[in-house]
Amino acid sequence: MLGLAPDFWQGRSVLVTGHTGFKGGWLSLWLQKLGAQVTGYALTPPTTPSLFETACVGEAMQHHLGDLRDAAKLEQVMQAAAPEIVFHLAAQSLVRESYRDPVGTITSNVIGTMNVLEAIRRQPSVKAVVIITSDKCYQNREWLWPYREDEALGGKDPYSASKACAELITAAWRGSFLADRVAIATARAGNVIGGGDWAVDRLVPDALRAWQAGETVRIRYPDAVRPWQHVLEPLSGYLLLARRLHDGQAVGAWNFGPQESDTLSVGELLDRLASRWGQEARWHTDKSEHPHEAGMLRLDSSRARSQLGWATRFNSTQALDRVVSWHRAWLNGQDMHAFTLGQIEEFMTQGSNE
Repeated sequence: MLGLAPDFWQGRSVLVTGHTGFKGGWLSLWLQKLGAQVTGYALTPPTTPSLFETACVGEAMQHHLGDLRDAAKLEQVMQAAAPEIVFHLAAQSLVRESYRDPVGTITSNVIGTMNVLEAIRRQPSVKAVVIITSDKCYQNREWLWPYREDEALGGKDPYSASKACAELITAAWRGSFLADRVAIATARAGNVIGGGDWAVDRLVPDALRAWQAGETVRIRYPDAVRPWQHVLEPLSGYLLLARRLHDGQAVGAWNFGPQESDTLSVGELLDRLASRWGQEARWHTDKSEHPHEAGMLRLDSSRARSQLGWATRFNSTQALDRVVSWHRAWLNGQDMHAFTLGQIEEFMTQGSNE
């Protein structure tokens, strides 16, 4: 895959916002492996433990702590790094947290994205930008067919609405200020799973936490359908997209989701995860009242497959195998920096969707 070629990334300056988070940590390690000069800007790791600390993400990059809403500090880091490519992942990323803190979610995800775009506007070194939003940016109509990039944006909860707003702001800044100098795209991924995710109110981390403690995990919406994929799948799409943008191509919005066979209900995914975890892993439905969450969500990634040449490599079975093996390696005290890089290497060289 052309976007993963080290000869392109070697020595290239890249800024990643959100590098202390789950997806940002994996992306930062991958960029380091490819030889990029990586600078990160983010809040402190959102959980303890965290992928950032467990896998030593910050050891081979420039690590800066800061809030997206601090526009002056963000611009200072941007100017010092002088990146050619920017990946914007930093965000409040949980639906239920957005109900608890709607104002914080909106200011982080909307004003924060605007601040990133403004810093890019004033930094002449930047040539390509990938703004990561979410599959939940679509106006969810609970229909059976997958959403395409030209579907209406919307959101019934603060998180989803904030990601739809981030899409609109990106399009406005691209059209108004940056189109002549910077190639910008937005990326909408499915529900990612992978080692090193300890977020609260996220399905796989909640399940592994409960089972590790010998408890039964409680599930809110077992019949909800989501596009599950290993974290390396969309990240490979982001890397490929950045390469195309650097060449002046691929501006616009892009979906990066799994094959249709890997769009599963919450209950189906948990059953498969439990069979791999063993040790009497169990779950049951929590029938108390909960805030609204979408029941049906599928992504159509045919544009990325046909125009970018992007392809998934791990199916849901392979993805869950790697989640469990990562978590068990951590429990056994292995070197998780080396283990995580090993899973990236495996994905690059051996992954397939057979």
